[in-house]
Amino acid sequence: MTQDDQQPKQSETDAVETDTPKRELSPAAKRALAEADERRKARDTAKISTEKEIGGRGGADPARFGDWEIDGRAIDF
Repeated sequence: MTQDDQQPKQSETDAVETDTPKRELSPAAKRALAEADERRKARDTAKISTEKEIGGRGGADPARFGDWEIDGRAIDF
């Protein structure tokens, strides 16, 4: 084997550089990006602030997945 065979080859798309400048975003696009960022932050905050259930059944939600028993015992809410 030669040294060229041992080194990973770079794909042609990685080697091609584009000379097109980045376009300026429209005000609507900037607002949409800002709103999406706010939603992500709110989602992360809500995920952190939710408390874990103490003594809960664990596992998937039975109302959603139809799993109404644990270890052969029927469960009720």
